[in-house]
Amino acid sequence: MSVRKNSQSPAVGETRGRLGPGDRAAAIAAMRETGAELDVLVIGGGITGAGVALDAATRGLSTGILEARDWASGTSSRSSKLVHGGIRYLEQMNFSLVREALVERGLLLQRLAPHLVHPVRFLYPVTVPVVERCYVGAGMLLYDLFARTGGRPPGVPWHRHVSRRRLGREAPGLRRGAFRGGLSYSDAQVDDARLVSTVVRTAAAYGALAANRVRVEGFLRVGERVVGVRAHDLETGERFEVRAKQVINATGVWTDDTQALVGERSTFRVRASKGIHLVVPRDRFRSEYGLLLRTEKSVLFVIPWGRHWLVGTTDTDWELDKAHPAATAADIDYLLEHVNTVLQTPLTRDDVEGVYAGLRPLLAGESDETSKLSREHLVVHAVPGLVMVAGGKLTTYRVMAKDAVDEAVAAMEGRIPGSITDDVPLVGAEGYRAAWNRRARSAKVAGVHVDRVEHLLRRYGALTDDLLALVVERPELGEALPGADDVIGAEIVYAASHEGALHLDDVLARRTRISIEAWDRGVSAAPVAAELMAGVLGWDATRTGREVERYLERVAAERASQQELTDEAADRVRLEAPDFSGSADESDAQGEPGEAR
Repeated sequence: MSVRKNSQSPAVGETRGRLGPGDRAAAIAAMRETGAELDVLVIGGGITGAGVALDAATRGLSTGILEARDWASGTSSRSSKLVHGGIRYLEQMNFSLVREALVERGLLLQRLAPHLVHPVRFLYPVTVPVVERCYVGAGMLLYDLFARTGGRPPGVPWHRHVSRRRLGREAPGLRRGAFRGGLSYSDAQVDDARLVSTVVRTAAAYGALAANRVRVEGFLRVGERVVGVRAHDLETGERFEVRAKQVINATGVWTDDTQALVGERSTFRVRASKGIHLVVPRDRFRSEYGLLLRTEKSVLFVIPWGRHWLVGTTDTDWELDKAHPAATAADIDYLLEHVNTVLQTPLTRDDVEGVYAGLRPLLAGESDETSKLSREHLVVHAVPGLVMVAGGKLTTYRVMAKDAVDEAVAAMEGRIPGSITDDVPLVGAEGYRAAWNRRARSAKVAGVHVDRVEHLLRRYGALTDDLLALVVERPELGEALPGADDVIGAEIVYAASHEGALHLDDVLARRTRISIEAWDRGVSAAPVAAELMAGVLGWDATRTGREVERYLERVAAERASQQELTDEAADRVRLEAPDFSGSADESDAQGEPGEAR
């Protein structure tokens, strides 16, 4: 018996790619069914793996995707949250990479995810009057021209010059005399974790079988060929096999670990580069722009993020625990020191609301500095039946996915359609603009403020109706969580029922951004959120209390690690907090191959 082929047209209007606990159980049952064989099995539930699953499913291939932790729990929830061309790569003459990323940026803004991806304006400041302005201006012009070569509108305006006087009016929070004006240009930003879960949901809407908290522990082989994997459900403790014609490994910084499970010599190496970001309140300094600043090592972004600023990033080699990279006091002080050189009123440690650290999967080269390693991606058929994809960045996830599936289907029999994901909107995109236009009416029907509906629309798009229906049915779900004014109870319930959240950490750190945006990092919201999840997931009082306890331990460990001066000390302190797990042995839930990118 074979796993059913995906239907030609998705039941988006009926299921909308729901990832609830029942859907997860059904997906696992279908994958492990005796005699079943998928066309494609994807390992890794970060943005790359999610994109691969969507690309394969929309070609009509029977597809499965497994993630050892939560969707986007690795790199893909800890980025700078930018969808951008990478203006600094122009200086490195990497024009093809910049153009490719800018075309993808336009696709996401205009067609694929207009509800999630939004324009953001940056200032590139100049300090040398004529020469620097002309040099940077030429680069900005090229940047804008590349963005207009994809056959679709770029979704952002042209760059413009900003005089010193105008800069004083539009960015009064910057130190006077720090710059001689600058150039303003546009890129885009996205809630990276929400993008991943939305891509997974879209893949599920087209028939992909998706299961998080399932770790791949080995590969099935017939001779030299990989024909599937041995998997471990970390929620139930059950072990099972999944067979597939082609397995695609998209595990990011865990790529080398996964390759080791095959027992073959690695064809390339992936190095992890740690980047940290600070979250500070938007009112700490006034500016209509985000900032792009040069440092002695790389660049530093100051990014508008709702009612906050994101300040980052560092760029240092990391060889410790990959599941929980830790920020040190030295990392935090480095960012504060550099951003304070241009601010009228310096930021202090007391201004920092949240801190998060992530790892970039960089293709290893001859350079010893991670900031100089490649951001391009690589796809190889490591052994028959196993495709490896690594490198790249969030903006170009769809291209990476296309290349990986192209490599996989080249080894399959029969005529298989090419990629169509450049014209497949993510769930919530279709009808988004109409939903935005009727937002006042929707707010009135649900009995909430229109600002609340606008917030939901920017996160869920046309699926906002689902959340408002919850509020109509249970008005108390329209209330904000303690210490997190931007998040209402309906979002917590929906995360558990539709978005694959299985633990409290999944909701507070990824489905919402409470863990980095709330002053107490979600401590006061945790008990309320856990009770809401319990109603969906069937937790008893003991399980609910344990989820809260684990989350508080995580927050305490993160805070303590950020007082340490070295990576080794911070890593040791951070790992003192036990990981989240279900009824399976808790030691089994630590980071291993099969993690998200």
